[in-house]
Amino acid sequence: MKHKLYKALGLMSGTSIDGIDAALIETDGYNHVRPLGFLGKPYTAGFREKLRRHLGNALGAADPEVAAFERELTEMHAEIVQELLASLKNKEDHLTRRRDAAAPSPPQAAEREDYLVDVIGFHGQTLYHHPEKRLTVQIGDGALLAKLTGIDVINDFRSADVLAGGNGAPLVPLYHRALVADLPKPILILNIGGVSNVTWVNGDGDNDILAFDVGPGNALIDDWVLRHTGQPYDHKGLLAASGTVDADAVNKILSMAFFDRPPPKSLDRDEFGKHMPENLNPADGAATLTMITAHAIAHALLFLPIKPSVLYVAGGGRHNGTLMRWIGDVSGLKVLPVDDLGWSGDGLEAEAFGYLAVRSVLGLPLSLPKTTGVPRPMCGGKLHKNQRIN
Repeated sequence: MKHKLYKALGLMSGTSIDGIDAALIETDGYNHVRPLGFLGKPYTAGFREKLRRHLGNALGAADPEVAAFERELTEMHAEIVQELLASLKNKEDHLTRRRDAAAPSPPQAAEREDYLVDVIGFHGQTLYHHPEKRLTVQIGDGALLAKLTGIDVINDFRSADVLAGGNGAPLVPLYHRALVADLPKPILILNIGGVSNVTWVNGDGDNDILAFDVGPGNALIDDWVLRHTGQPYDHKGLLAASGTVDADAVNKILSMAFFDRPPPKSLDRDEFGKHMPENLNPADGAATLTMITAHAIAHALLFLPIKPSVLYVAGGGRHNGTLMRWIGDVSGLKVLPVDDLGWSGDGLEAEAFGYLAVRSVLGLPLSLPKTTGVPRPMCGGKLHKNQRIN
């Protein structure tokens, strides 16, 4: 059965608080997915510091100070929407000119890509995530974004799941399932953002998928490196590679009850912040935190019904060569970037929120009992219709 195809633009600003990713896809909200373009834009150091000051703020935009820069955040998202669409149009115009030069006859209309967007999936920036309190807070004004872009917007993807008793995370697994529909299974996808999470897929049914947060990702490493070197992250893992791991500090964090809790489960970005190692030099601290991330990922494999031989990695963490190598060492798996599958390792989460926006429009589930622990398949998202005045 063929379903209607949508152009959906996903926006993701993740727990690494490094910037905004925007991705345009064509999808039916089921298994048809065709990526069309991606653009990433880093936050300025000043804006990133504003966000850092309010991580853990459960009030969100109800706090006047947060409300003041929520508009700025939303305007930044509107700008990247326009920049991505303009870059795609310019690319298409360039290709058309090349075709015209090669063949005098004009290209058929069907040869040109239509970049009119049906819906934007706007994740927003997470400040607070504690599903045990049935509360998750993402800032970003969906109504304002719809007005600024002239495109319908879906936001507030997590609240319905959390209010129903789910963890509200991870939400990308159903997109992973769509992407791997024609690949051999079981297959395991790891995303390393501020927090690390995995998706295991062994078929098409709702019982053939398992997903959960596994522990720290880049957040602890980035915070340590910023504090001790002034750099926003450990470039390629070179600082960690030059240090010595503090085994006691690794064991201390890995003894936390979270790691032995059966999935599904999720984390707040700063859940491990109070357990940061102390009295270590910059290199040893980076090495220790990198090894904690690697061991947390390896420990998660114990919960999989069938352990694959290959682990495919998405997110910013795949650029950390030391982390990728150590994950392979402690897990015994072959560790490869999802780029080897032909995917966009940087754009995957943004693509996912475009996909989820279409599912929200169609009234399809965004989460399942085996992805977030929600009691039943759960729809979600809030629609903001385009109110732009031309």
